[in-house]
Amino acid sequence: MSLPDKLIVFLGRTFSGHNHDYSMLKQELPPELDWFTDIHVRVDLGYLGIQSDYRGDQIDIPTKKPRKSKKNPNPQLSDEQKAANTVLSQVRIFIEHAIGGMKRYNILVHVFRNRKVDFEDDAIGVCAGLWNFALSYTYCMSRRNFHSGIQLRVQ
Repeated sequence: MSLPDKLIVFLGRTFSGHNHDYSMLKQELPPELDWFTDIHVRVDLGYLGIQSDYRGDQIDIPTKKPRKSKKNPNPQLSDEQKAANTVLSQVRIFIEHAIGGMKRYNILVHVFRNRKVDFEDDAIGVCAGLWNFALSYTYCMSRRNFHSGIQLRVQ
């Protein structure tokens, strides 16, 4: 889970192999409890069914384009649905940037062959911490340079 300023605030445990995003969410946060009643949740189409399984008024998921069929040979979303999907994706892009920021540390990108128990969780936690530190350092440096009147030159 991430904030709009790309700060990572929660990491679930890691799963080996290919796992669906929504099944991992249901294992990590069981639907029987009220997890999302007080927060605004924005998810992608990988979490189809979250609105029916979880309780919460602020769960936003994009509208899926209808399937092509004989009755509907050229399925389209309405202009309102397209606009709503665009607004949602403009907010969600910051979460994707946060995930990409963690992946700049190569231990998360390459095949992991370590056999220590729970080392994957430690590695992703360290990468998230480094990413959050890089964000806070960049934020502090930009504020300091803005207030002192110094301009940085990037080459």
